[in-house]
Amino acid sequence: MIIQSYKLPFAKINILSESIAEVIINENVEMTLDMVNHYHEFLLTHLVSPFSLLINKINSYTYDFEAQLNLATLKEINVMAVVAYTRTTVVSTESLNSSIPRTVDWKLKIYSNRDEALNWLELEQLKLTK
Repeated sequence: MIIQSYKLPFAKINILSESIAEVIINENVEMTLDMVNHYHEFLLTHLVSPFSLLINKINSYTYDFEAQLNLATLKEINVMAVVAYTRTTVVSTESLNSSIPRTVDWKLKIYSNRDEALNWLELEQLKLTK
């Protein structure tokens, strides 16, 4: 259930709970470092940390190199679930996760079903309260 929906110039972010957001990057966007910084700032100001992210890859988009290095490097991110609808998206997500050196390792799972991804995020968030 969406509590609130926001439109950034390059994405739509649905707040699903105080600590879970769904991120949908717009079609044909090339994410830049400035966009990543804007996105991170949004997450920090709209979610209670530690928070988790549902990355819904319904659209096709890319990242420039600086964006790839800095994407999802916030220490406040608990886990991320990526919903990938094609094999190509799965492969590109796995590559982005494993081949880019970052200051923060991603805790990420890839799903083909949004509900399964959201269920996993909710369970991971619950573990934080125990």
